[in-house]
Amino acid sequence: MRRRDFLSVFPVASLAAIHGGFAAAAPKSKSVLEYGAKPDGKTLNSNAIQRAIDDVSRSGGGTVTVPSGIFLTGRIELKSGVTLTLLDGCTLLGSSAIEDYSPSSSSYGNTGGNPRHLIFAMNADDVVLSGGGRIDGQGPTFWEPSGKASLPEEEQWADVASHALAVRKGGRPSPMLEFVNCRRLKIEDVHIENAPGWTLRAVNCDNVEISGISIKNPVDGPNTDGIDITGCQNVAVSNCSVETGDDAVCLKSENPYGPEPRLLKNIVVSNCHLTTCCNGFKLGTSSEGGFENITFSDSVVYNNEVPYKERVISGVALEVVDGGWIDGVIVKNIQMQRTRTPIFIRLEDRKRVHDYPQRGLRNVSIENIQATEALLASSITGIPGMDISDVRLSQIRIENVLLSRQGSVGRSVPEKETAYPEARMFGMLPASGLYVRHVRNLSLSDVAFTAPSGENRPTIIFDDVVGAQLSRIQSSPISGGMPILLQSNSRDVKILKPSS
Repeated sequence: MRRRDFLSVFPVASLAAIHGGFAAAAPKSKSVLEYGAKPDGKTLNSNAIQRAIDDVSRSGGGTVTVPSGIFLTGRIELKSGVTLTLLDGCTLLGSSAIEDYSPSSSSYGNTGGNPRHLIFAMNADDVVLSGGGRIDGQGPTFWEPSGKASLPEEEQWADVASHALAVRKGGRPSPMLEFVNCRRLKIEDVHIENAPGWTLRAVNCDNVEISGISIKNPVDGPNTDGIDITGCQNVAVSNCSVETGDDAVCLKSENPYGPEPRLLKNIVVSNCHLTTCCNGFKLGTSSEGGFENITFSDSVVYNNEVPYKERVISGVALEVVDGGWIDGVIVKNIQMQRTRTPIFIRLEDRKRVHDYPQRGLRNVSIENIQATEALLASSITGIPGMDISDVRLSQIRIENVLLSRQGSVGRSVPEKETAYPEARMFGMLPASGLYVRHVRNLSLSDVAFTAPSGENRPTIIFDDVVGAQLSRIQSSPISGGMPILLQSNSRDVKILKPSS
């Protein structure tokens, strides 16, 4: 039989059957308008949007589109194989009524998290949230003044703008977008704003791509984290812009949906722009389990000309305080502008939820950091009996523009072994550039610190540092005769001569 005769006998659909059954149906695409959604900003569209998602999911997957207009909604749940596309000109407007966010689960253990969410997905594969539209959570409608007084002008470097507001009685949906136990999750290009609490959290997910999104929350929004990655593996966050009132990108180790945290590993955050009055890029808290193979690179952490209390607390904060561990972090090619403290690395024993033998903080490399207009010294601190180990800083340029306060020189720094970790926790440190305590195997190479004229603190202080190598260290002049490096209780500290 000739080929054209064969095709005339067996149509294309039958050819598909020869290779394993009937031809697969084309993925379904539905507009929420087909299910009665109204883009008037007044009609509650939760049920209409959910029916569209459920219909597409039952048919084997496809796309649900939300066209131009303002669609008021409460909680909606995404399902496996469904792409929710917000077209240009579309706004998903979160309801200001807490009862429109039915509880999704019994998440626990967080001051910022609860079971109410605007968009939720759990145990779903191949979920996509995309498009050039917006999600507006109407966050300010859930807040009220906290009554907390602002610090005096001379202590504004220690204040936090978002402490002026608190959550109204009745609560708020947080995280606004919550994804749990999902595989092959993709979030791209959407504009997210005015989150009532945490903005976007992925929990115990695998193979996650978050790219090209923008988050814009008020700087005084309480607990409005930008992107939280919790217990996930194989995650790429790239080309994102985050403006918020709490940690911009935060990696956490805890399990709000079970007793024990999942190892967080293989995480890459790159080409992002981050601004906040809290931390730019942060590991912990919570830090109950492990962080491994983490990279933060090629990004900007910044503030505009704003009051000190509205500035980033730490450009990079690496914290283990809850019995977990950090093992393998690379931070490189970061530009910081007007962050209060460029680098904060902290190990302590606030609580130990699980007794892991590998607990600790080790194997951290930070290179090619340019930080201008900083306020406070960077620090690397463990506590007695718990040392940080194997930290390498290279190609670092830090400019500090805040002179020391009276009493800073030679002051004793409290250990604060169980305190909440934050760069401002020690007050004005007795070093102007870098304070290091309870650290083993430290390398500083090609590191330069600049302080304003009249600075009288030593640039670097080592206290209980064992096994350090320093090369090509630069400092601006110090008033009063203090050395660039002041050591106590330290040994095996080598200052290497530059090679000719």
